Amino acid sequence: MNDSMYEHIVPRKPGPIDLIKKFSVVFLLVIIFFVAFMIIGPFAIVLILLLGFLANMFVFTRFNVEYEYALLNHDIEIDAIYSKQKRKKLLSFDFQKAEIIAPSNSPRLNAINVEKVYDFSSKDPEVRTFSIIIPLNQRRTRIIIEPDQGMINHMKPWMGSKFHFD
Repeated sequence: MNDSMYEHIVPRKPGPIDLIKKFSVVFLLVIIFFVAFMIIGPFAIVLILLLGFLANMFVFTRFNVEYEYALLNHDIEIDAIYSKQKRKKLLSFDFQKAEIIAPSNSPRLNAINVEKVYDFSSKDPEVRTFSIIIPLNQRRTRIIIEPDQGMINHMKPWMGSKFHFD
């Protein structure tokens, strides 16, 4: 068979909200430590070490995210990779069924109303992102991705006039 495969990884940049969340978790651990120290004394150190370990494993690993776009012909699968260790499948769809693919700031997208938005980009305002408008689960959905030139070259022949660069 003549299948065409392309993969692209986009690391998400931490934003100010991520910093606030990290600070909140650490602040909560400090408060728990002082309250537990007054109630159970020195055993609070064991408790806070256990809670800190759990917070590191389950909370802080979620802040280091990379999105992987895997294209096989006209199917795209988007996965999240957390701390370069855990992978989670986020979305899979046939981008040929898209109504339009255009840059996210394109005026062509202004008149289109969407019910759901998925943002799988790095959240860097300097980088050009593209929006895919597609019906998923009977809802018009906008999927924001950050393709490189190779990914654009892979998608363009499958989309034809539905793919815009303006």
